Amino acid sequence: MTSVQPTTPRIYEHRVYFSDFFKVEPKTLDEYGAFNIALINDLPLFIDPFLLFDSADEQYRVLHIEIIRYLRFIRDRAIASELTAANVSHWLLFKEVRQNWLGFSKSGNSGTGLGPDFAKSLARNFTTAFRNFGDETVSNGSHLEKLGLLSGGVGRDHLSDFTTNLIKAFLLQYTESFAIAHLDPANRRQCKIDRVTFDYDLRRWKSGTFNLPYINGDFVLLTPKAILTRDDAWINQGDMVEQFDTVCAAIPDGMLRQQINEHLYAQIDEESTAKEYRAAALSTFEKFHELLDQYILLKESTGASAHTQSDIKVRETEEQFIENVKQLIDGYLLKSDFYSPGNSYAESLARVHFLKHAIEDNGAHRIFYIDGKPVQREADVHVMYRLTWSHTDLDVNAEVNNGRGPVDYKISKGRSDACLVEFKLAKNTGLEKNLQHQVKIYRNANAQCPAIKVILFFTEAERSRVIAILTRLDLLAREDIVLIDASLETKVSASKATMS
Repeated sequence: MTSVQPTTPRIYEHRVYFSDFFKVEPKTLDEYGAFNIALINDLPLFIDPFLLFDSADEQYRVLHIEIIRYLRFIRDRAIASELTAANVSHWLLFKEVRQNWLGFSKSGNSGTGLGPDFAKSLARNFTTAFRNFGDETVSNGSHLEKLGLLSGGVGRDHLSDFTTNLIKAFLLQYTESFAIAHLDPANRRQCKIDRVTFDYDLRRWKSGTFNLPYINGDFVLLTPKAILTRDDAWINQGDMVEQFDTVCAAIPDGMLRQQINEHLYAQIDEESTAKEYRAAALSTFEKFHELLDQYILLKESTGASAHTQSDIKVRETEEQFIENVKQLIDGYLLKSDFYSPGNSYAESLARVHFLKHAIEDNGAHRIFYIDGKPVQREADVHVMYRLTWSHTDLDVNAEVNNGRGPVDYKISKGRSDACLVEFKLAKNTGLEKNLQHQVKIYRNANAQCPAIKVILFFTEAERSRVIAILTRLDLLAREDIVLIDASLETKVSASKATMS
């Protein structure tokens, strides 16, 4: 195992966020209403179409109207059997708009986009469950999110990508206005962009040219904070199922309510589990589509809460992924020998300890909690870890598969210098087996490639469990196994929390 050796610091200009790269004050972005994106990794936010629909800003409501107009166009083409392979390719196969640097990528900003499966699902639903899409009478409007409410619907990532593509013209204009007003001309470029506006007469997408922020061979898009959220859209399947009883009770037709309840209780009994109840409720939503519109009406009636909750989520994301990381880099890392030349193992381990410091000592543990309850998502810590790699000569790659299964990160510089980093939650039931076998497997698949294991715990009981596992496996006090305390409880000392 290679030890971390002190070395001569190298001087870096700290650049992680849009404001850093384009030399504008974060306050300027905030006053404009734009989110200060990180230009080294996607941040876990996305556009919620409901925030457009329910906005007090007319331009956002118009955007939502145009989204529904396009979906009705696709619906009509599906019903008329006009979705040929060529038409599907032009009308439904969109690339992810990666230049907004928002979404669910663990590393970088590249997603999968909208492929054939999305197109097939949409076309199928428009000829079956959603033939009346765009012509609903129960709710106050039509909603893109409705297409993701059934088990045969489209996923959250697809709805997010679709929304971004359909309002791309607005995002381009929004960004161009900011760039012309606030950026040095040397940091802008005239860019020709494909698929900007749709011509309903010609039935084709048209391109456009915009003066945009430009760096590292690509343009950058800004997004208003007012239309962003995190985790789930306001209208989503999980929430719908949770509110089954409320939605059912709101059905005005008493005979229909009885049929709905009979269908539900024919599938479950007093001994049914919560999982079985959720499955039965979803099955009932799929049989009685009236429930979908009643659920959407309920969400419309509580729309003010959508904005309140989204504002909180965006603010929490800014605090944890921008302010907290920036404060630590500026106030701690740049004043130390953290950014120093070293091999992949030394630098990977240093950044793990930076992350540990952020979570345990600087309040970053709060990102793992919603309403005081731990969410315990590995994805959040992956993003935070990636942000620590803003200054490096090394390659940082996520979910690398070297023949024995994917590993969270591979940090490398050439073929002879590589290190693997994997994050696990202490509650993971397979943790002991993973610790016993996986690191050895990775080492066999990557010759002379050390591996670092990072384990997050949220309670003292979880910590005790991990310590017991490490003791049984004779892995206690290893430098390459690091425990991080993400609990709300009083933090234990670093010497107790870190097996290093």
